[in-house]
Amino acid sequence: MPKSRQASPQPSESQDMPGGAAWLPHGYSVAPHVHQAGQLVYAATGTVTTTTARGTWVAPANRVTWTPPGFAHAHRFYGRTDARLLTVPVELCGELLEHPSVFAVGPLLREGLLALTGDRPEPRPGAHRRLLAVVIDELSDTPELSLHLPEATDDRLRAVTDLLHADPARPATLAELGRVAGAGERTLSRLFHSELGMGFHRWRTILRIHHALAHLADGMSVTDTAMACGWSNPSSFIDAFHEVVGQTPGSYQADLRYSRATAVP
Repeated sequence: MPKSRQASPQPSESQDMPGGAAWLPHGYSVAPHVHQAGQLVYAATGTVTTTTARGTWVAPANRVTWTPPGFAHAHRFYGRTDARLLTVPVELCGELLEHPSVFAVGPLLREGLLALTGDRPEPRPGAHRRLLAVVIDELSDTPELSLHLPEATDDRLRAVTDLLHADPARPATLAELGRVAGAGERTLSRLFHSELGMGFHRWRTILRIHHALAHLADGMSVTDTAMACGWSNPSSFIDAFHEVVGQTPGSYQADLRYSRATAVP
């Protein structure tokens, strides 16, 4: 999303904390920073994006973001978000992936994350650590479901992706974008696959889904979101959203409403 992309200013060193929770307003952002330990960020309601030099990961309320130690990253939150932050000590980070990612959140993992980031006192010495071990075990057995939008380093490719970031609904073909950016269609197509690991149409679809998640979290209707993000009709948007996110836009918004209604203030 245009506002969530960070230009890579010098990241700050952030002091690691054991965990916490806060209600954040739509559009709240956290500047680039680095943690000495690993970090899980879970939006119990709302949506969070995590941006690194490798691209942007987006996590709606049924997913959790993972950032290993040493990765400069920034966050942005969409919709009124019940944000949960959990630090993973360095000695436990080897159990998880070595790169930023997003994982599905099942019932046990959700309850573990909520308990570890809540404000209740530790019932017995070591209880926090034991519950953290359960969370890590759950993540170790959970498939990676990254809504990852990789970013280009080649100047020609970045010129094209910048045009799409500025206007994701832009209907231009790759050849038309290439003429604006000063690069040939065949060269750009090759660069999309070699640098970003996917074709032009797939990359643009994921970019549009990122924007759609933000609009839906902010209360925009499915039809208006489809039009705002570049789909010609709601049906094609619903199909693409379901294929990428794993649920329909309507069920995603219903989950957001339910989470907000049942969340503890």
